[in-house]
Amino acid sequence: MLRFCREFLIQESGQDLAEYCLITALLALVALGIFWKVSGGMQAIWGTANSTLGVSTGSTNSTQTNR
Repeated sequence: MLRFCREFLIQESGQDLAEYCLITALLALVALGIFWKVSGGMQAIWGTANSTLGVSTGSTNSTQTNR
């Protein structure tokens, strides 16, 4: 039993898998942070485009009803 415990502590075969999991988790967090930051900018762009289209559609409708 003591020999098994020593070999278990010395063995490093699962270390690579743990490191890859940590690196993958770090990359996922970085990607999430980038997505979060970019999505705010995208919402601003879409909001501006939506309000511009709303204004131009409103002015088009008002000119058509005056005729």
